[in-house]
Amino acid sequence: MNLLWLQSGGCGGCTMSLLCADTQNLVGLLADAGIELLWHPSLSEQSGEEVVRLLGDIEAGRRPIDILCVEGSLLTGPNGSGRFHLLGGTGRPMIEWVRAIAARARHVVAVGTCAAFGGVTAAGINPTDALGLQFDERQRGGLLGADFRAVDGLPVINVAGCPTHPGWVLETLMALGLGSLSAGDLDEFGRPRFYADQLVHHGCSRNEFYEFKASAEKASDLGCL
Repeated sequence: MNLLWLQSGGCGGCTMSLLCADTQNLVGLLADAGIELLWHPSLSEQSGEEVVRLLGDIEAGRRPIDILCVEGSLLTGPNGSGRFHLLGGTGRPMIEWVRAIAARARHVVAVGTCAAFGGVTAAGINPTDALGLQFDERQRGGLLGADFRAVDGLPVINVAGCPTHPGWVLETLMALGLGSLSAGDLDEFGRPRFYADQLVHHGCSRNEFYEFKASAEKASDLGCL
């Protein structure tokens, strides 16, 4: 299996979080699950024309793509043109690249809340018309549409979080690599249930304070935050 990672409208924080994963060899860990990293804008050596050729080969079907990961929201402005965000060296909106490559991918993964739901980039008056891959906030649709399914039949897999936890990303990718993630493993928002069905609150070391309604007034206090 090969994996392509694209960054759209965001801060890159999910990549920074991924680099904090509990491993000294991120690429090797993926390889152990049968996943080859084709390209990542921060981790790969290729740039410029090499990357444009790679993306063109994937779009044309000359290079197979198993997993497309998108980090950051999709900027559709102004007026639906997507020209607020052009992929460097191509003069072409990122949303066009994402649509074209998503149509070829066996699986599409939204990494982080921005890619999944629009996130902070879509907050307020949303001047860039940002949205997620298959959701616009809580509404189905997004860039790819509510009915989108990747080649293997799954909707966009939303590994949401701001930033997302590196363990959630890696476990999701490894499950895809091992062929063990099905539609039944996703919740109503396309999130893997292995983490989405649990609240951070339930594993909090301060949970007992919550049970007794003992709230902290400041972060350094003992008590529920």
